[in-house]
Amino acid sequence: MAGRAASSHFISFEGLDGCGKTTQARLLADRLRADGVEVVLTREPGGTTLGEEIRGLLLHGGHVAPWAEAALYAASRAQHVDEVIRPALERGAVVVCDRYVDSSVAYQGIARGLGLEQVLELNLAVVGGLMPDLTFLLEIGVEDAAARMGDERDRIEREDDVFRARVVEAYRSLAALDPERYVVVDGTRAVEEIAEEIDGAVRSRS
Repeated sequence: MAGRAASSHFISFEGLDGCGKTTQARLLADRLRADGVEVVLTREPGGTTLGEEIRGLLLHGGHVAPWAEAALYAASRAQHVDEVIRPALERGAVVVCDRYVDSSVAYQGIARGLGLEQVLELNLAVVGGLMPDLTFLLEIGVEDAAARMGDERDRIEREDDVFRARVVEAYRSLAALDPERYVVVDGTRAVEEIAEEIDGAVRSRS
């Protein structure tokens, strides 16, 4: 891999909707590219033609039963890994992904009550056990998240504060279970300050 070497080839960003993860994923990808690194910046659900179609169903369609929701996320993820993520990793690129397996475990497994182990098992099966080397969790409060999202919200963003609070606790639990992979970041600070911390964490693993 040209430029700065990176032992963390697969990096994911997690957190509540509105936490700033999409912005930080893009900023990290830009910094790595400036160092001469090949970066694939992608997102979930989505990242492929099929995935984007599923994204539309999940975020902009009508009611989706909890297990149907979990299964659709897993289907999008299976295609994403097969078509985009694994090929990029195999050629030595760095993959920066806005949401991955942890989102399903937090939102569907824990917050929707389907079961951490059950949702994790489903997702590990469809991705062949592939998990990120490094995961950034951007933490913000429920009220901050709601304020940042504004009035135009997708189906998941329209969930209430009780649901969002369950998601916050779910992510904290996941971070505690895997402290070697997770870096928990205060998402309430200035964008550039957060970006500097994230860049420093990536460099420390290079």
